[in-house]
Amino acid sequence: MSKEDVIRDVYRQNQDRISIKKEATAVKNLTRIIDSTLRLANSKGFHAMTLRDLCADADMSMGGLYAYIRNKDDLIHLIQSHGFVLTRWTLLHYTNGIQEQRSRLFAAIKAHLYLSEMMRAWFYFSYMEAKSLPAEEKRDAIAIELEIEAIFLGMIEDGIQAGVYQARNVRLVASMIKALLQDWYLKRRKYRDQNVAVDDYAVFVRDVVESYLL
Repeated sequence: MSKEDVIRDVYRQNQDRISIKKEATAVKNLTRIIDSTLRLANSKGFHAMTLRDLCADADMSMGGLYAYIRNKDDLIHLIQSHGFVLTRWTLLHYTNGIQEQRSRLFAAIKAHLYLSEMMRAWFYFSYMEAKSLPAEEKRDAIAIELEIEAIFLGMIEDGIQAGVYQARNVRLVASMIKALLQDWYLKRRKYRDQNVAVDDYAVFVRDVVESYLL
């Protein structure tokens, strides 16, 4: 799935908010808007960033920008939609067709970690900005996190039903997995200083989870 595919899904999910009806044009400009937002948010902070800053970085006019967003709340919604579409697609794609329960869970852990390496700006933005979002967007952000967590939860439940894993507090295990995955992209420098590679960390997360489930 290319970046263009992801942005196209975002556009189709938000057509009621966007006045541009020509899909190819909308996808091209949404890509510029999202890339510029993440770049500015991680260099100067989202709240310090203005829409004029965004226009300058994305090489768009204010009128052109308003065809896609009315304010920064709309912008946050676009950014959240972008990351969620990509994360959900990645986890489902890279676990689809894997029948063996342990291998499937490990594939999901690796997919999430590798994606966070490629999309660190979005993952960091999503986590750091969630606490200061407007009420409606905060609810959306929580729902997104719970849906991703639910993917791991479902895999663990399948493993318990298949007799691969012991019956445990499934929701707590899924929450722990999510917390370990977050620690990787939030404290990347710590692990770099310890010479921990993403492959090593993926195996560590798997081993911690399996030590409890097996």
